Amino acid sequence: MTQRQCGFSLVESLVTLAMVGSLLALGAGSLADLFHGLRLQALSGDLFQQLLLARSEAIKRNGRVVLCKSVDGAACVTAGAWEQGWILFQDRNNSGARDGDEPVLHRLNALPAGWRLTANAPVGRYVSYGPMGGARMASSGAFQAGTFTLCRASTERTEARQIIINAGGRPRVQKVWLDDCY
Repeated sequence: MTQRQCGFSLVESLVTLAMVGSLLALGAGSLADLFHGLRLQALSGDLFQQLLLARSEAIKRNGRVVLCKSVDGAACVTAGAWEQGWILFQDRNNSGARDGDEPVLHRLNALPAGWRLTANAPVGRYVSYGPMGGARMASSGAFQAGTFTLCRASTERTEARQIIINAGGRPRVQKVWLDDCY
């Protein structure tokens, strides 16, 4: 009587291991892209929600509410980009900058390292909502429409999100592709 051996040979095991390794390597790139896509969606959602909150607070409080970039979570800054963080406050004197007696309604810390949040000139320093829910410049009262662009720092083509504020003050999110992001 002969015994039959069951199992895998060393060669079969190595081939199987090589195939599994190749599939994992291919999937790791896709997994990283998925992770960055989800992070991009979450971060753009944060800014979008802050703009909606600013608009609704201005209507609720029947006064100006401002979203401005802030490093320390207490005062507005004019230098740098929006990824350093921002605050939402009630602007009682319509200056577009927070004074010590104006209440901070919400704050968001800096974005994670490697992410960029830039804005065009109309919303480069702040976004200001009036009591009717429209985005208006604090100094002149002119309507304030503008675009924020959020992307992961890259010298190559990369996916990004633009948060666009229309003339009525309503924000919307749009998916875009950029040639680079820095």
